[in-house]
Amino acid sequence: MPSAPLRELVASTALRLGPEAPTLCSPWTVQDLLAHLVARESRPDVLPGLGARSGRLADHTASVQRDLARGSALPELAERVRTGPPRWWPTRLRVLDDAVNTAELAIHHEDMVRAQEGWEPTALPADVEAALWRTLRTGGRLFYRSAPVGVVVVAEGHGRASVRRPPADAGTVVVRGRPLELLLHAFGRTDVARVVEEGDPADLASLAASPRAA
Repeated sequence: MPSAPLRELVASTALRLGPEAPTLCSPWTVQDLLAHLVARESRPDVLPGLGARSGRLADHTASVQRDLARGSALPELAERVRTGPPRWWPTRLRVLDDAVNTAELAIHHEDMVRAQEGWEPTALPADVEAALWRTLRTGGRLFYRSAPVGVVVVAEGHGRASVRRPPADAGTVVVRGRPLELLLHAFGRTDVARVVEEGDPADLASLAASPRAA
């Protein structure tokens, strides 16, 4: 059940850092980030706006999250993240929680940790790392769908996966690292993802300049 330890980790880290601590999701603070996590699994009306950059749906989602952040104390938000969604929410079922939230929780945990000075990578349990590798292996084509080069990800002890075929005029970049680091790279956290990229310099530059998931 890889999502359970991540819920504990997110909650405890948020409380340790405090509500005003910065995150990689600027301008969100830790308080804002936890409000986002709570809203996305308790308010059905915010779901259509989660992936939107602008527009009415995005504005509504942002408004709900702001109200939640302003109207709740951090310990309350942390406890709601730790204990999970209401009984009527689909991801209350553990198998769905693991499938939907493991990567989300892991990435947002690092959004808190790696925005602080002197941060170090989080050591995750083996079953969580394995779950993150499965997410990357199955979802990598979506994450790297806009990449202008081919992409192969390699995690020692887990395997190798081709997640993007190279266009006719480009080569392939091989990205090596732990599953958590690879997932951060796939979701655009390239400045903090501790990975090794191998390939032609032009291909490396093209991949670095390409947008990916937020």
